[in-house]
Amino acid sequence: MGGNGRLGTDVRETLFRRVEDRAGDLVDLTRDLIRIPTINPPGDAYTPCAEFVGRRLAARGFQVRYVRAEGSIGDSDRYPRTNVVARIEGRGPGPCVHFNSHIDVVAAGAGWTVDPFGGEVRDGKVYGRGSCDMKGGLAASIVAVEAILDSGLPWNGALEISGTVDEESGGYGGVGYLAGQGFFSRPRVDHVIIPEPLNVDRVCIGHRGVWWAEIETKGRIAHGSMPFLGDCAVRHMGAFLQEIETDLMPALAAKRTTMPVVPEGAKQSTLNISSIHGGLAEDFDGLPSPLVPDSCRMVIDRRFLIEEDIVQVKAEVVAILERLRRDRPNFTYEIRDVLEFLPTLTDASAPVVRAVEAGIQEVLGRPAQQVVSPGTYDQKHIFRVGHLEDCIAYGPGILDLAHQPDEYVAIDDMVNSAKVMAAAALTLLNGGPA
Repeated sequence: MGGNGRLGTDVRETLFRRVEDRAGDLVDLTRDLIRIPTINPPGDAYTPCAEFVGRRLAARGFQVRYVRAEGSIGDSDRYPRTNVVARIEGRGPGPCVHFNSHIDVVAAGAGWTVDPFGGEVRDGKVYGRGSCDMKGGLAASIVAVEAILDSGLPWNGALEISGTVDEESGGYGGVGYLAGQGFFSRPRVDHVIIPEPLNVDRVCIGHRGVWWAEIETKGRIAHGSMPFLGDCAVRHMGAFLQEIETDLMPALAAKRTTMPVVPEGAKQSTLNISSIHGGLAEDFDGLPSPLVPDSCRMVIDRRFLIEEDIVQVKAEVVAILERLRRDRPNFTYEIRDVLEFLPTLTDASAPVVRAVEAGIQEVLGRPAQQVVSPGTYDQKHIFRVGHLEDCIAYGPGILDLAHQPDEYVAIDDMVNSAKVMAAAALTLLNGGPA
């Protein structure tokens, strides 16, 4: 090591050469992970994927634990929420650096030109659902830690790698559950790096807040040929949608944040209509029946800024509903919170931030960019439940490709990010950044 915790030239070259020697293995590991279709929902293949990761790390001397989040949302014997946590100790006491990746992926959807679970390699890229978000990051973190182990360089403390579930649906059965069990708190863990795809030269120090809510408008059922004898809940919801369009959306667009959120459009408050259902069930077979719908349900996805208060965020929606209840005949509604997370922001000069920024400068030869994610990720649980604030997201992959058809991760980005992660971890284990 160099002075003040910096990596010396010889150390850096040894470490980076170890990563480069594993480039082919990094690609193969990413492909193997993609081929395990851990689709969420419902939570397919979580256990086989966790065990695949666990076997590899156990062979390198890690102590491996499988932790099922029994009783968490979605957990069942058919779809167990199985997480893997692996730890290896250094030569003496010291801090613990933890790499956390989620193993679940969203559904493939339509529009693919390659097999979404084939792990195809083409033009320097690995294609497949989860390649970018975030199995490429998981593979890079594993290779980074293995490079440290095989380099022969001395280090103190401990290294941990986890593969956790359900990040795409809130993380309650994954990091949320483990944080409640003490897996993401001091003194067990000191620094956390989450290899989410925020681009290889960016350090993500936090995320916007989120509030999901389900709103139901009520009506009265009647024969469709005599709608005047009923009360259409869908029309009531339409009135609410119109108020959102004309009143709330312009107000949200005018709100701006000082947080370095990417992309540019996410520097304002946003609201998305996630789903809407009214009247006949969508799975009916045959011709519809003539009914006036007596219920219409809509789920909203509100993303808010660190300058906003969650109480006011909710009040803006309720104010519209109450105005309609007062002014629109027979308008009644119910609103139910689905989930909420406050914005998260790590100190821009925290040790893990500076260590990763130094690694980016060393590997890429340019300064790192600090960013904030437009959506939440598992940092929220580490902050709120684990009370550990030295946590950031950094990994390979282009943010805009997440959840898209023909998702891919560039091989060069995986190699470079593995170098950055290895350098940052070794820096933190041996004295921290200058």
